[in-house]
Amino acid sequence: MVLAPVVIGNYKEDSAGKLMKTQFLAIHETFTVEEAIAYYRKHGKNMTNIYYIYITDHKGLLKGVISVRELLTAEDHTRVQDIMIKQVVSVTADVDQEAVAKIFEEKDLVSIPVLHQSQLVGLIDVDDILDVVRKEATEDFHKMAPVTSFAQNLKTASIYTLYKKRIPWLIILVFMNIFSGAGIASFEDLIATNVALVFFLPLLIDSGGNAGSQASTLMIRSMAVGDIKLRDWFKLFTKEVSIAFFLGITMALAVASIGWFRGGIDIAVIVALTMAVIVMVGSLIGMSLPFIFSKLKLDPATASAPLITSIADICGVLIYFSIASAYLNL
Repeated sequence: MVLAPVVIGNYKEDSAGKLMKTQFLAIHETFTVEEAIAYYRKHGKNMTNIYYIYITDHKGLLKGVISVRELLTAEDHTRVQDIMIKQVVSVTADVDQEAVAKIFEEKDLVSIPVLHQSQLVGLIDVDDILDVVRKEATEDFHKMAPVTSFAQNLKTASIYTLYKKRIPWLIILVFMNIFSGAGIASFEDLIATNVALVFFLPLLIDSGGNAGSQASTLMIRSMAVGDIKLRDWFKLFTKEVSIAFFLGITMALAVASIGWFRGGIDIAVIVALTMAVIVMVGSLIGMSLPFIFSKLKLDPATASAPLITSIADICGVLIYFSIASAYLNL
């Protein structure tokens, strides 16, 4: 039977129920192959993407599935319930569309039946889910910018719309960066007696932000595809400590030579120590923030590069001048 639309209630905007189509082919489990093929020829003419036919009982409960290819090669008098696949991958109508997309990816399917109380009420094709994947990817890119998500095309969006979507985070980051300025101001005497320190400030704090952004991007991507979960934080944290240590030491050796050239042995030691610490701190901040956001039920993509860079900048300023002050006994 070609099922007519079934109204079971209002589904959430991003649920499988909103995405599914309610016109699909389904046959009764007592049909023979011959009856099923005749039914397919009669009702499948104006339908697209018919790769599978779903099998139900008299109550509409999903019992199995059979591919069109298997149906066409089976004996005419065989009952479909004897050759159908009984273990069917399905979703309920209230499942989030992003979760449905992950099932398509993991199981390599072309369609998934949608159930309500075990009753077959709809079907989602892989073509339908591609729009969801594109939408989710766009939202993640906007958050990593960071830009408030908007549905309009960038080319047709008005100047005011783009301004409104970009300004909130920029204002927030401006006020966050005030802390960096305050940190620098508190070390005015140190800077006045060692002007060479200023030369390395952008280099050092940018390195911390870059290392943090790298770690954050890797974590966000792995979370998005389901490779890591909240429970994996400690294991990944200990691994990141080792990675960040080696990164910091390598970058410290690279920058030490510049420090020697610009300010002598004292500046070289200060810059090298600061680089090692800042890279470690930035990396650990970058890998931890996505977990923190996820724990708070926020999108990990919100732990974006500009946010991490701003936090790393504040920490970097304090670390740099604290090390310099301690080393020079000022």
